[in-house]
Amino acid sequence: MEDKEKSLNFIEQIIVDDLKTDKHQGNVHTRFPPEPNGFLHIGHIKAICINFETAAKYGGRTNLRFDDTNPVTEDTSYVEAIQKDIKWLGFDWEDRLYFASDYFDALYEFAQELILKGLAYVDDSTSDEIASMKGSPSEAGIESPYRNRSVEENLSLFRGMKNGDFQDGSKVLRAKVDMGAPNLLMRDPLIYRIKHAHHHRTGDKWCIYPMYDFAHGQSDSIENITHSLCSLEFIHHRPLYDWFIEKLEIFPSRQIEFARMNVEYMITSKRKLLQLVDNGLVSGWDDARMPTVAGLRRKGYPAAALRAFCDKAGVAKRENLIEFDLLESCVRDELNRVSDRAMVVVNPLKVIITNYPENKYEDLEALDNPEDENSGSHLIPFSKEIYIEREDFMEDPPKKYFRLGPGRAVRLKSAYIIQCEGFKKNENGEVEEVYCTYIANSKSGEDVSGVKAKGTLHWVSVKHAITCELRILDHLFTDPTPDSHEDRNFLDFYNKDSMTIATAHMEPWLNKAVLGKHYQFMRNAYFALDQDSTDDHKIFNRTVALKASWGGK
Repeated sequence: MEDKEKSLNFIEQIIVDDLKTDKHQGNVHTRFPPEPNGFLHIGHIKAICINFETAAKYGGRTNLRFDDTNPVTEDTSYVEAIQKDIKWLGFDWEDRLYFASDYFDALYEFAQELILKGLAYVDDSTSDEIASMKGSPSEAGIESPYRNRSVEENLSLFRGMKNGDFQDGSKVLRAKVDMGAPNLLMRDPLIYRIKHAHHHRTGDKWCIYPMYDFAHGQSDSIENITHSLCSLEFIHHRPLYDWFIEKLEIFPSRQIEFARMNVEYMITSKRKLLQLVDNGLVSGWDDARMPTVAGLRRKGYPAAALRAFCDKAGVAKRENLIEFDLLESCVRDELNRVSDRAMVVVNPLKVIITNYPENKYEDLEALDNPEDENSGSHLIPFSKEIYIEREDFMEDPPKKYFRLGPGRAVRLKSAYIIQCEGFKKNENGEVEEVYCTYIANSKSGEDVSGVKAKGTLHWVSVKHAITCELRILDHLFTDPTPDSHEDRNFLDFYNKDSMTIATAHMEPWLNKAVLGKHYQFMRNAYFALDQDSTDDHKIFNRTVALKASWGGK
């Protein structure tokens, strides 16, 4: 029986209903509107997926629009990084790249139109005075003494603001809505402020800049966005979004909110992530422990796994906390499919194969990825002395121990069967060498020995092994919700052991490892080459451990 078709989420249901009534003439047009003042994080990935995938599902289009309305915090480098991240995630806005700054002239005209309709005024009050006049949820606000200026005076002052006649902070333009509104955002919100600052795209043309709440909805309307999809934190902004569209009588874009992506052990506040960077607790925004797209990519998370995670997490109307195990399950499932296999020994124990010729070595063939029928292969050098993991040998093993021990036989991955004949200890009583014989006609793929070996071990040739660095990554925080404690600072939960360093011995093939590829270090974990690597020193980040999928499936 075929799987039942996946039920529609509430956003898809809204779109289906709109299509049935031929609203917007059957068009579905969404947008992803990041502010170019920082790097994208895992919360943005959900918004990207929802916007691009929802539009594509119904034959629609998605714009990429940068809401660049604050020149003080914005930079071209962020614009470039965001575009790189979105493309890496697998999405394409084609030729629909826009900026709110593209619409500064139109937004200025919208503001003048509101003034002409008696719906906006210039206020000389200070920011503290405006805040104090806002009131509280239980108490109405107080009208500004400048609220009833004439249309002519407001137009003159607003044009003076644009022409640079006034200092920063001396005047603002406010919408005239309702100082008694239950929603405090509707109590005469700011529309424009004076900022004599250089803009990364418009230069010094403007010294007034629209507020986000004013620019956002009108930019949607200018682009004929049919479904403006955003996270739940903007739900209280929706009445203002609708008010501007109604009063300006422009294209009726509709704002629809969904729950944010909240994942255990991660934070998505740009301000708090910046604290981690500024305090030197991480190496930068692309630190492999960070929840940024750049950090997740550096850690080795595949884009396909992140898209699958967003799909499994679903689209909800209420905030929820997603288990970190679900994220790792999606990553593990994808890596099992795409990762090349390699042998790396972390805690080495030397094995001497006594009946193998002293000066001989041979290249043995191993598949890069047995999960891929089109996978290539590579050669592994085999010689008289090899390293195995120290935990793979016991001098007095229990009955169901299927690794190496006195008198026991194991298969070396992609090589031969060996049998332990003895071992040597050092002065501290630790085993320092194990002595084995190999069965010459037991080579993998050519085994005619008839010997049965229950266990298979990974290994590397001592003579050919190359030393590498492993960065073992853990949660950045010790608490699953580090920023939810009113009486504690989120930094109190910083995990000082979130990255530990180990030295390992790798097979020579890994010296050709490249950025962006994924590797399964057999019987250890999945790893990805780090950008700090050099030709002479390879560094790998542990992406995720080898274990059962989330939910035991």
